[in-house]
Amino acid sequence: QVQLVESGGGLVQAGGSLRLSCAASGSIFSIKSMGWYRQAPGKQRELVADITSGGYTTYADFVKGRFTISRDNAKNTVYLQMNSLKFEDTAVYYCMVESRHEYWGQGTQVTVSS
Repeated sequence: QVQLVESGGGLVQAGGSLRLSCAASGSIFSIKSMGWYRQAPGKQRELVADITSGGYTTYADFVKGRFTISRDNAKNTVYLQMNSLKFEDTAVYYCMVESRHEYWGQGTQVTVSS
């Protein structure tokens, strides 16, 4: 069984920063990519950023230059540093880990006040 534990969400003023973490544990082998998605009320879940085992990163256009994804392979942990947060970044952020299957975290709420 695989568990993903997310942390770091919360309430922040526009222009502020937050750092999300997601640690994978359990029977998980050969992690390929790790990523962050988000879902705002009434909207579909969308990719924010992901990172391969080799460190190749992909970012959604709306976060380029503001968010940075990184990972610690030894700890099976992925991070999302979010700077210059905007009101429209308010959403539930989900961690995703791909190995043999896709695994999803429970989500962490990020609320940006204007």
